[in-house]
Amino acid sequence: MPKSTTAQEKRLHEALNALSNRHRFTILIWLTDPQKHFPPQQDGDLVEDGVCVGVITEKIGLSQPTVTTHMQALANAGLVTSRKIKNWVYYKLDDAAIECFLGDLGQVLRRPR
Repeated sequence: MPKSTTAQEKRLHEALNALSNRHRFTILIWLTDPQKHFPPQQDGDLVEDGVCVGVITEKIGLSQPTVTTHMQALANAGLVTSRKIKNWVYYKLDDAAIECFLGDLGQVLRRPR
């Protein structure tokens, strides 16, 4: 990235990079409505606590280490948050960060009038 890149542009670049992978993008879409896309869990509420990485792994059909890497990329980009319950990690959307990302993207890409 050029040295003149703003902090906002750096955050956008990281989020867009995370979303450029089709598996991560699909998982993020699923997390927008976890009750629609995932079955009830034994531990943790789908909405309040997030979706267990094991459940995401089963649905997406990838290995758990691969899904964990994808989820960490989404978390590092600030798009999801994680929470450990017992031996598992649960992920959910960071709604405020998503709204900020969408607003920043619109602001950066909007043509001056």
